[in-house]
Amino acid sequence: MNKIRKGDQVIVLTGRDKGKRGEVSLRVDADHVVVAGVNVVRKHVKPNPLKGTTGGIVDQTQPIHQSNVAIFNPATGKADRVGIKLLADGKKVRVYKSSGEEIKA
Repeated sequence: MNKIRKGDQVIVLTGRDKGKRGEVSLRVDADHVVVAGVNVVRKHVKPNPLKGTTGGIVDQTQPIHQSNVAIFNPATGKADRVGIKLLADGKKVRVYKSSGEEIKA
């Protein structure tokens, strides 16, 4: 079970974007996530007349390792760790480690 999922509000713990908050827009693989507005790079793109794209410098959001982000707890206003709790009916749910409160997906 992934502790960080698409749609979660996360906060960046390390790197040049430390302290920024954003929403996870994509899970690239098992270890990397794309967070909106975080790890944005400028890329030089060649024009391609066959596809109808113009050249120039474009901003592109790159993936970031999930160990460098933590889920944002709106109750405390801080980053929090994620735990997994087993319910009585056998379902697994994600909870905040600090409070034990269930994470609303």
